[in-house]
Order: sequence, then structure tokens, then C-alpha cells
Amino acid sequence: MSIEVLRAGLLTTVQDRGRTGCAMLGVGTAGAMDDVALRLANALVGNAPDAAALEITLIGPRLRFETAATIALTGAEHPGIAMWRALHVDAGTVLDFGPARHGARAYVAVARGFAAERVLGSASTDVNARLGGRALRDGDRIAIGANSRVANEPNPGWSLDPRPWFDADAATPIRLICGTHFGALDPASRAAVFEREFRIAPDSNRVGFRLDGPRLALSSPLELVSEPVAAGTLQLPPGGQPIALMAEHPTIGGYPRIGHVAAIDLPLLAQRRPGAAVRFVQIDLDGAQTRYLERERALAELIEAIHQRLMHDA
Repeated sequence: MSIEVLRAGLLTTVQDRGRTGCAMLGVGTAGAMDDVALRLANALVGNAPDAAALEITLIGPRLRFETAATIALTGAEHPGIAMWRALHVDAGTVLDFGPARHGARAYVAVARGFAAERVLGSASTDVNARLGGRALRDGDRIAIGANSRVANEPNPGWSLDPRPWFDADAATPIRLICGTHFGALDPASRAAVFEREFRIAPDSNRVGFRLDGPRLALSSPLELVSEPVAAGTLQLPPGGQPIALMAEHPTIGGYPRIGHVAAIDLPLLAQRRPGAAVRFVQIDLDGAQTRYLERERALAELIEAIHQRLMHDA
């Protein structure tokens, strides 16, 4: 049971929630850029939250299903394909995802997941490290997990409201915690972080988003040693344009760490396209943790409700 890739799209990769516990080996987490969209796509087809799915970037693939399957599409809007709901497709169906209309990344989950090889406990593709597979190419075939659930009739019609879980509006501010070296910025730069607008640079990728905008500077040079970094760390290279580290971030870094994107807002940042605006608003660590835990509780309740609905529909 498999899916044929008729056209691979701009960057289509297999992703799950990433490989953890390997930083001591110099191996990053990788995984889905929008972890919330991934988990909800999996929930809609009855998968575990960390099941492997396809991450589509900007321009989607054209796929032919060689067997009947139940799928779900979440994240960036791809016109013409029903989203945020389970969708049953017959054998021989061709789906063309095309360009995303809103947002940057979408997720395609299939019931029972994709049968991708797991490396260090994860099926995620780390494009930069060339770990766990590679980006899809035209002519590839993607295996569907054994005993994939199928259905002869379409879903009755219920779907999720994406608004609490998906926001691609560049006007929405990104919450930022001041980093270890924020105080080392000169006064004008400290003000600029929260008062000026940045834009996602064209050369941004899954490793990090380069932010074009006001040039930030330190009050005086710093002598730093490399220290652990995480997704969301806002580093300041010598050129003065900050970099927000993303899913394929390195495990350590030596640039000044001027801030950290609150974990709850990493999916928002992941959905910004090259050229999109980014404005930061300050949040303290306690506030960021509180909002993250609130989001996780609400998400867990929703996933359980979806599970109960699927059991009832079955």
C-alpha cells in the first residue's frame, strides 16, 4: 500500500514530532515546524500524535493514492482540498495540493501513518543534517502503514474550526522572552527589538529564519563560548540581523542570545512566508509557561474529543 509522488512540490518531507534526547551527540530535534497542526492532522485520522506525516512547504505535491486511504490536511490553506477534517480517498485518486493560499506549511496525515524508517527514534527528515531520509522527489513512492484504515463512504461532514490553532496573519505579534544577552544590546537596539518591524528573509529555512530589518548592535563586544540552543532562540550574528532558530537548529551556538520566541508562538512563526512581517511583543518566562500549559491542556482535551467522536462514528 503506497502513494506515488507525481510531483514533489517545493519541499515535501516526512516529519513527526522529532528526535529527542540526542543533543549530547550533536543531533538536533528536527520534526514538524508546526507541531500543533501535525498533532491535529494525526488526531483526525485516529493516529498517535507522533505518527509520521507529510510536511508541505508553500507549494504542495501531486499525489496518486494506489490504495484507498483516510487522510487529513491541516495547516496552510490549500484551495480545492477539504481541510481540518478526515477525508476518504479511493484507490487511484490524484490530489494536487498546489500553492498554499494562506500560511507556509501544511500537514498530510494518513490513517496508520506512513511507514517511514525511524532513525534514532524518529522518522523525521532533517534536511540540513541529511538524517532520516530526504525531501520527496518526483516518482517516489511513500508506503502507508500496515492495516491502514479505509472507508467506503465519505466522512459525515464534521470538521475542526482552525482559528484557535492556526494563524498566518503577519499582523499577529510574536511573543518574545528577553534572552541572556538582551541587556548587552545598545539602547537603540533594545528598543528596536520590540518597536520595529522585521521581515522573514528569502534565505530562511528549517534551520532558522533570518530577520531583515533594523540592524541590531551590542554596546560592546562579547567573548562567548558555545552553549546549548533550542528552537525559538533568537541569535545575533555579527551582521546585526537576528536569526530565529527553528526545527533543524544546531544543538549549540556561539552568537549572543538576545531573546527566545515563546514556545506557544513557534507555530505562528513557522507559518510566516518569506517576506512576511514579524513584530515582537515582550512576555516574561512565567507568562510564556502559563500560556503554553493552557494551550497544551486545551489541545489534549480537543484530541480526546476527536478520539471519542471517531469511536462513535465507527
